[in-house]
Amino acid sequence: MTDKTVNNNEIVSKAKAVGPWQLAWERFKKNKVAVAGGTIFLLIVLMVIFGPMLSPYKMSEFVLENKNLPPSRAHWLGTDEQGRDVLLRIFLGGRISILVGLMAAGVSVFLGSLVGGIAGYYGGRVDNILMRIAEIVYSIPFTPTVISISAALMFRVSSERKMFLVMALIGVLSWPGLARIVRGQILSLREQEFMQATEVLGLSDRAKIVRHLLPNTLAFIIVSATLGMAGAILTEAGLSYLGLGVTPPVPTWGNMVERARNTKVFTTMPWLWLPPGIMIMLTVVSINLLGEGLRDAFDPKESR
Repeated sequence: MTDKTVNNNEIVSKAKAVGPWQLAWERFKKNKVAVAGGTIFLLIVLMVIFGPMLSPYKMSEFVLENKNLPPSRAHWLGTDEQGRDVLLRIFLGGRISILVGLMAAGVSVFLGSLVGGIAGYYGGRVDNILMRIAEIVYSIPFTPTVISISAALMFRVSSERKMFLVMALIGVLSWPGLARIVRGQILSLREQEFMQATEVLGLSDRAKIVRHLLPNTLAFIIVSATLGMAGAILTEAGLSYLGLGVTPPVPTWGNMVERARNTKVFTTMPWLWLPPGIMIMLTVVSINLLGEGLRDAFDPKESR
């Protein structure tokens, strides 16, 4: 056996030893733009978590004598109309905005995976009914529906509950796309040999779906969750800007940007609305870059 044949065998054996997740990670690391997006998003998350702990100010601290102060050493991003530190409220608002994105994406992923998994596994009448339901939900105009429901409950729900309402509403209206993807994957997976082995072992339908089928669609679920989170953050910001999302005194980046609707604030006090707007842009762009990088890593055929 020649040295060339030995080297080729070693390469083949190493390739076989590398799993799909490790291959995806290697592809992702080579995508510098995606890595930069993931790094920026991680820094933002760490900032909104630990920032309020390091701030010398408190959320409920009002100093009316210091209202509408421009950025200074004491207040790096100035103060608002009630004398509150804007930087602290950026941190606290980021917690709420990112939490809304995470929870809305979580609801969408749960419903989409559940419906898609059941429809793809059972097929037939079950598949037909569930996919028709998904099509009905998909046909509902997203933005007008969210605005209408938020407006109807604006004066009936407290600010804290409104936050959870927005999360659930965005998630419930966003799952059909993922359900279709999961269903399509499971329709092909259920005919493979490992599923025949589960039949021989006598596993229940629940075990087959949860333990064997859905884990094989996890890559698509992760990508969908990542991109869905960015959309949820933008939706919450838009609703809060219109006064229909999370309402003060609970801060979010959206209801902080809402101050820009005041002409005087827009022209003379940019520290009140520009920083939260920049944070929304950085967060959404970084999540989208991360999501596209994950998509290309898990499915190289999609990379451009």
